Amino acid sequence: MLSPAFEGRTKEICRYLGCGSRIPDPCILSEIEEAEKLLLPLISKKEIHRVFPLAPADDGSVRIGDVPAPGKALRRVLTGCEQAVLMAATIGFAPDRLAKRAAASGKMSRALVIGAAGSALIEEWCDEVQEMIREEAASCGLFIRPRFSPGYGDFSIHFQKDLFRMLEVSKYTGITLTGQGMMLPEKSVTAVIGLSRSDSRCPPAGCESCSRSADCRFRR
Repeated sequence: MLSPAFEGRTKEICRYLGCGSRIPDPCILSEIEEAEKLLLPLISKKEIHRVFPLAPADDGSVRIGDVPAPGKALRRVLTGCEQAVLMAATIGFAPDRLAKRAAASGKMSRALVIGAAGSALIEEWCDEVQEMIREEAASCGLFIRPRFSPGYGDFSIHFQKDLFRMLEVSKYTGITLTGQGMMLPEKSVTAVIGLSRSDSRCPPAGCESCSRSADCRFRR
């Protein structure tokens, strides 16, 4: 049984550190507490999301707006949906800068913990954005599907370029895209969320849908 102190964000940070469900030693827990104190006043939350029409493509993928979005996994997640929301969110450069500063000072464990804390914080922010989208959808009689990001499964990371154009991501959030499709700040997320008129059970998402074995050290 986990102690109350090892729930919520602390548990997620430990998961990103690869601890699984094991409670780490007090030194790591102390580093996590320190990382949160450093990061929380400095994060800068920004997001943009828009709704686009959704249609099946001839090759078995889907089209979001006028853009093909390849991947059988994405098609499966969006089955039964008529529209899709594209979203982008970031918590800014603070995690990147603090982690690099710690590493430059030889504090590698602190750098790793700051990175893990940043990952947990951006996921929290994405959950908040997703809740906003859920409320907006509900006001129109629609239900949302789990968010699904480029680079996950067979959903090509190259869709990032189209998503950035369609949302004007850099203009509204300050996130930029490298030539390899990676985002800066690093603690940024883009995703697709399907909109359906049915609240029937969604296809598996996240760890449920991953083909990795159940012993993955990052598994929830």
